[in-house]
Amino acid sequence: MFGKILIANRGEIACRVIRSARKLGIRTVAVYSDADSNALHVQMADEAVHIGGSAPADSYLIMEKIIDAAKQTRSEAIHPGYGFLSENALFCHLCETNNVVFIGPPEAAIKTMGSKSASKIMMEMAEVPLLPGYHGADQNPTLLKNAAEEIGYPVLLKAVSGGGGKGMRQVHSPDEFDEALAAAKREALSAFGDGDMLVEKYLEQPRHVEVQVFCDSLGNGIYLFERDCSVQRRHQKIIEEAPAPKLPDGVRELMGDAALRAAKSVNYVGAGTVEFLLDSTGHFYFMEMNTRLQVEHPVTEMITGQDLVEWQLKVANGEPLPLAQSELTITGHAFEARIYAEDPDNEFLPAAGKLTWLQQPVESAHVRIDTGVIQDDEVGVFYDPMIAKLIVWGENRGLALQRLAQALATYRIIGVTTNIDFLHRLVTHKAFIAEELSTDFITKNETSLFETRQLPIESLAPLACLYLTLRRQSQPVPASDRTSPWHACDNWRTNAAAIHLETIVVGKTDYIIRTAKSGPDTFDMHFENTSCTVSGSLEGNNLIATINGHRQTAVVVEGVTTISLFTSNGTFEFTTKVTDLGEEVDQDDGSGFKAPMNGTVVDILVMKGETVSAGDTLVIMEAMKMEHAIKAPVDGLISEIFYGKGDLVDGGADLLAFEPLSLANNQN
Repeated sequence: MFGKILIANRGEIACRVIRSARKLGIRTVAVYSDADSNALHVQMADEAVHIGGSAPADSYLIMEKIIDAAKQTRSEAIHPGYGFLSENALFCHLCETNNVVFIGPPEAAIKTMGSKSASKIMMEMAEVPLLPGYHGADQNPTLLKNAAEEIGYPVLLKAVSGGGGKGMRQVHSPDEFDEALAAAKREALSAFGDGDMLVEKYLEQPRHVEVQVFCDSLGNGIYLFERDCSVQRRHQKIIEEAPAPKLPDGVRELMGDAALRAAKSVNYVGAGTVEFLLDSTGHFYFMEMNTRLQVEHPVTEMITGQDLVEWQLKVANGEPLPLAQSELTITGHAFEARIYAEDPDNEFLPAAGKLTWLQQPVESAHVRIDTGVIQDDEVGVFYDPMIAKLIVWGENRGLALQRLAQALATYRIIGVTTNIDFLHRLVTHKAFIAEELSTDFITKNETSLFETRQLPIESLAPLACLYLTLRRQSQPVPASDRTSPWHACDNWRTNAAAIHLETIVVGKTDYIIRTAKSGPDTFDMHFENTSCTVSGSLEGNNLIATINGHRQTAVVVEGVTTISLFTSNGTFEFTTKVTDLGEEVDQDDGSGFKAPMNGTVVDILVMKGETVSAGDTLVIMEAMKMEHAIKAPVDGLISEIFYGKGDLVDGGADLLAFEPLSLANNQN
């Protein structure tokens, strides 16, 4: 077995590989950029080598620096993780020429499966079912558009060298084609350096089911069953489960056999995933093969009891597969939920910031968390905004789903906007529980998934007021001044009831709560038409309260401006009323178009003084692997542009000044 390996990646996958290597007694070397100098994977590894600037193009994507780091540390092999260089045939070749083992498939397999057009041709020869589509080398836009017409709308544009939803666009009519093609090509060039496209028939409401395959260098191959990855946003997965529910009889074996034919047709070695689209009749069609370990591999590990990274290391070392197909069985059901720094209520735009509070669910035999961050880490703009993967297992799907919902309810993060509450709504949605899965699940259930859930203010407002009261009472008083009436917290007044008025603000609503002490740590509270008796204690961040005899607990965390109560009913955020001292506050006149996120200006498509029409794209921004187009809401005039192509911009910054034509005409 290898004595030392280098991990050419970062974040949770680097930490994941380190854990398996450590079990086998293998020493590990991490690489890191400027932004990752204090990252968890750097701390966990036995050694770490700095490889450049924060942007991936200045560090993690520079092959020569990775190879130099491996040679410098005398690493015998390189594990690429996923993303970055994991499916780069040239990097695989460089490893071989420098006598460093690439822990992955052969160069030829990466090349063939990395090209969606070449892989389709190979799959046709291997008798793997294919979707109707155009996979040719001629990339003339007119030819591509004609191909779409022949296939029939809707179609899907996909980057030939793509993955992870990048360089992909749904097109539902000829009028959308040109703009969608331009955007997909631009995104593909940025992400993969290759703007070639293929055109495929877009199936309505299919399921996305993938098969985990594994092959060794001795000619053996097996499949470790399938995963359902249908629930996605922006063509990227957020919930995965294994095994796939409601799979028709015999389809599992047919898909597994087809996946193995696909792998063997390119002499595959190592871990790989063959992805299929599954229609409602049980027919499946090849999408692509990912020549690497997938983000969602933990759900397969949970139902098979196998460590796939350990398998990767053994196979790369020339050993045979640990098990034969007949020795593999499915036990129970597993889910993976991807915890992202993003705003589901704002088109899932990535978020950035400091993890000022991070409280994860308790890990157990049923609950696993793969992460690369700890509290106080920064979620920056240079990398994917995934914070962690939450994986749960149960004896059946129902139990696993209950455990997932419970774990999400106890996952608490402050400092960045996350998708945790959205994931909880999703996994407790009646359609998801009923296994009504498809790749447009979120769109189909948009109304109920995004509806604002009214938290029970009648029970949460007293919790908030109790916390503020106990916090006020716990303020330290100088020993020399403890008898001073100015430090008393009993609300005493001359010739008046001992009542304290507390104003909390929830959203845009003020709630005035009248509190009177009725006993040791017991209070009578009144607000709006509600009255209750409240008692409790505060131990660190843990609030224990009894409201009208109902005992409950909450975790309280104070942010810079907001106080958050994590309760069984959800997260309750409020502020305290700030005394109005008459200072003037600058008001935003609304004339500027603000950056929706921290990121890079990819392109400015307008000039100062230009008149634009409603719907025209003005600026394109990119952050955390996501492109966002800023469009004109109405006809207007561009009166000023504040940034240029390639500039880094903070979220909320004015990108340009825009005057609606109606306003500009009135001023003239």
